[in-house]
Amino acid sequence: MSSSQQHSAPTPSDLSGAVAEDLALYREKFRRRLPESLDELHGPIQGIVDLPLHMAWSGMTSYDMSKPRQRMGLYRTVLHEGLREDLPRYLNQDLLLQLWPVLRTLVGRTVRTVWEDAFPQLASRTRAAA
Repeated sequence: MSSSQQHSAPTPSDLSGAVAEDLALYREKFRRRLPESLDELHGPIQGIVDLPLHMAWSGMTSYDMSKPRQRMGLYRTVLHEGLREDLPRYLNQDLLLQLWPVLRTLVGRTVRTVWEDAFPQLASRTRAAA
């Protein structure tokens, strides 16, 4: 193949633009799922919670809310995989506020940023716990 027929490799500026666009789309995916208010979150605080497969597709499907690690795992899974209608059903406002200082370290940066930007009370819980 002659050099005139070869495609040039993307330049770093092309890649950074594509990465920025992908990141913006990824953030928007989580932003669209957010509830209007944390007051909408009335999920369970005790018992066994069974998640549907569209959320628990890669691991556990049942979580015992009396076990701290399972409770944290449920919240992490719902924050990452839950749809807009899942959040009020599976997350509880008081429990989310209680768990957030640790939970924020277990979720991805994008999820953490989207939630803290939308709900400043989460970020303030983090500062208060520090």
